[in-house]
Amino acid sequence: MKKIVTLIILLFVCLNLSAQKDKNREKVKALKVAFLTEKLNLDTKTAQKFWPVYNDHESKLNTIRRKGMAVVKDKLKSAGGFDGLNEKEAEFFVKNKLDFDEKELAQKKEFLTKISKILSYKQILKLQLSEREFARELMRKYRKKRK
Repeated sequence: MKKIVTLIILLFVCLNLSAQKDKNREKVKALKVAFLTEKLNLDTKTAQKFWPVYNDHESKLNTIRRKGMAVVKDKLKSAGGFDGLNEKEAEFFVKNKLDFDEKELAQKKEFLTKISKILSYKQILKLQLSEREFARELMRKYRKKRK
């Protein structure tokens, strides 16, 4: 009986932590949407065209990055960490990183092609700068919160 109660409590805690993580992700995403919409000065019509394309791009980039990290983690785990790597495995990591960089670049080029039909190049440049600014601002807030 104690085991069942403990298992239920553990399951509840895990689900709660997972929901909290998702909630934080959603909160950051909402802040980013508001920040970029304001910085780009998007009207309603443009925003309706822009956000689906942007969200699809972000999703594809995240998938590429997750796959890349999964490969790295699996290889490192099986090698016993960086110190356990031999030269051939290290070469694999370097070439693998280049492959994922190329995939990321291809995705960014595809996004640029699509988004240039919606935004002006001046707005695209502003988007790129605003994304970096948002990331810096988020890190500042995170550091401030930790102190």
